[in-house]
Amino acid sequence: MDEQFDELSTPDARAAPRCLAPLSTATPAMQAPAGSWDCHAHVLGPFDRYPLVRDRAYTPEEHTPGAYADLLRVLGLAHGVLVQPSACGTDNSLLVDALRSRGPAWRGVAVLDADVDDGSIAALHDAGVRGFRINLLFPGGPGLETLERTASRVAGFGWHAQLLADLRTLPDIASRLDRLPVPVVLDHMGHFPAELGTDWPGFRMLLRRLEADRTYVKLSGPYRLSPREDHIDDVAPIAGALIRAAPDRLVWGSDWPHVGLFRYMPDTAALLDGLSAWCPDEATVRRILVDNPRQLYF
Repeated sequence: MDEQFDELSTPDARAAPRCLAPLSTATPAMQAPAGSWDCHAHVLGPFDRYPLVRDRAYTPEEHTPGAYADLLRVLGLAHGVLVQPSACGTDNSLLVDALRSRGPAWRGVAVLDADVDDGSIAALHDAGVRGFRINLLFPGGPGLETLERTASRVAGFGWHAQLLADLRTLPDIASRLDRLPVPVVLDHMGHFPAELGTDWPGFRMLLRRLEADRTYVKLSGPYRLSPREDHIDDVAPIAGALIRAAPDRLVWGSDWPHVGLFRYMPDTAALLDGLSAWCPDEATVRRILVDNPRQLYF
């Protein structure tokens, strides 16, 4: 085990294995419309300044804001949304510094302590944060017990609640989401096995929620729904159903640098091309890449 891994890992290294690094990104086949957004990405490090938390599910390499800016240029995208990764816990220092360095071109989604005060929320808002995240799949932040209280604190700022959860748990928490004073954004198309298809009750419930105008879904992370290299094709029926149901409630995200993967790494440019393949026309692509993000993050 190398020295850097020893320094970054938990006392039991098996609890936080090192994940794969992203592939070099080529120019995508599609040309994104002007003003396009990547609505889900993470930055990490330098670790000597922005350390990882000890209680985490994976150990990533450093992926700095500069590296992410380079990715956006290659993809032909004008804007990015940085989501606080679970491996950074509730210390949003890197997120804030990255947002301040880029101005309104980037927005952010923070992870908040249960006792966060109004002044801290205001400072995050001024930096460009527009939502808070609850992660039910990985350690590193508060859970559902903080959902309602945090939502009520940020509602006055026009934020949203972003939820990373397995869609199969939606029936258990739907009533709580309905009572929130803020919109809800679901990560990674609901993060459920693609083999369940589009006819099972949980997915039908998601489609109904989209029609209610208070829920957004990120068309991101298809490889988190299917472990196969053909994940873009595997999730096409799911993405297509979402697009047909509510094209004005969807945003796209690269999920770069694809943290928490240990056996296979997707091609980020292919993920953007996948969106083009899922959409019926260029107007829908523009809605998902430009119009919807502008409404959600400004």
